[in-house]
Amino acid sequence: MSVLIRGGIVVTAEGETRTDVLCVGDTIAAVGHDLEAPAGARTIDAGGAYVIPGGIDPHTHMELPFMGTKASEDFFTGTSAGAAGGTTMIIDFAIPDPKQSLLEAYHTWRGWAQKSACDWSLHVAVTWWSDQVRQEMITLCRDHGVNSFKHFMAYKHAIMCDDETLVNSFKTARELGALCTLHAENGELVYVLQKDVFDKGLTGPEGHPLSRPPEVEGEAANRAIRIAEVLGVPVYIVHTSCIDALEAITRARLEGQRVFAEVLAQHLVIDDSVYRNPDWDRAAGYVMSPPFRAKEHQEALWQGLQAGMLQTTATDHCCFCTPQKRAGLGDFRKIPNGTGGIEDRLSVLWHHGVRTGRLTPAEFVAVTSTNTAKIFNVFPRKGAIVPGADADLVVWDPEKSRTISAKTHHQNIDFNIYEGMEVTGNAAVTLSRGMVVWENDQLKTERGRGVYVDRPCWAPFWDAQKVRNRLAEPTPVERVLPKV
Repeated sequence: MSVLIRGGIVVTAEGETRTDVLCVGDTIAAVGHDLEAPAGARTIDAGGAYVIPGGIDPHTHMELPFMGTKASEDFFTGTSAGAAGGTTMIIDFAIPDPKQSLLEAYHTWRGWAQKSACDWSLHVAVTWWSDQVRQEMITLCRDHGVNSFKHFMAYKHAIMCDDETLVNSFKTARELGALCTLHAENGELVYVLQKDVFDKGLTGPEGHPLSRPPEVEGEAANRAIRIAEVLGVPVYIVHTSCIDALEAITRARLEGQRVFAEVLAQHLVIDDSVYRNPDWDRAAGYVMSPPFRAKEHQEALWQGLQAGMLQTTATDHCCFCTPQKRAGLGDFRKIPNGTGGIEDRLSVLWHHGVRTGRLTPAEFVAVTSTNTAKIFNVFPRKGAIVPGADADLVVWDPEKSRTISAKTHHQNIDFNIYEGMEVTGNAAVTLSRGMVVWENDQLKTERGRGVYVDRPCWAPFWDAQKVRNRLAEPTPVERVLPKV
């Protein structure tokens, strides 16, 4: 089927122009003025609206088995909720248990993700080290379109990486041209602080942020960045939540190191007062790691996003309903970590970013879609409005308002971290590879229509003989990675 989007202001990461967009089948066929609709094509009037690339959420956890339970959101409900908010692709995480085969975990997650309504891809976590892990990283890059590997520096006695694993995995990723992503928290410190806080009688959700102060995130971010500097490998820091980590990222980038970083939409607008709510269930609903921070960190994160030190926005969408959270009644250490947000990310960022003047519409597109596509090597198939790109598009109504609530959202969770927040700027129509999946406040997604998106590795970073022969040339890292 063909779809002509007529009369809208097309916004890309480069700027804005009023033009038409013609989609034929799964892809964009033409972008230009006064395009003619083919016979049988549907025309969507975008007058008074923007037309933007579909959002890409680089950090989600659908169906994640974690802390003795499993995330309530599956790949169909989660990608459908994303479509309602203008997100048309996710990058989720295959997370093997310690000593489990990376390939086995990858295929397990691929099986779960077959039900996705919109397109998807997978990072793969490295939770232990051996020659088997090295060989499986090679196979994942070569045969399965994986170009990023996740490293958890927290969650001791579970999935936490020690420095030996980090170093070996970083070296292998460097050779493959893959990107290392990091959950930066000092797991040893968190483990000790959790016990100290609990032993002092702070057993409820209010103990969670006290056991994970900004310093533990800042230390881990700096350590990972410095290991990457020595080894010459690019890194991507996920869910940057505090000034301490932002300073480490900023320093490295100003020194010319290839460091990328994301911020969660919720860390930009929610502060740590939520943990002091006398309603245990409501306070527990906000338990995630890193936790929400004091207000001064929010303003610093906005400044980091504006300055380009933070390049992407995500959600870390990992839903646990209230009965699941109650596993931690009497012990905050047992509350499953995770919050929702995939449906609301774009609206929250538009309302608090674009409408306040913090972001331009083009910058909004960059941090919600295009930069992620570039960093993870799916641009211009994704994150662009050009002929040949996938027809992942959103007709964005900048004046459409709604009040966010668990009663009306499409996420499979009984709690919404933005409950009661009114946002202006919402998706009017969402297209996923040319198919309308959200319109007139109604979902039109189809189970299993989403496809797996290969993300090729960059050119291998180091070849000893070539490096010796090319001392006068830019390093491979400088040649192949996007300057985002």
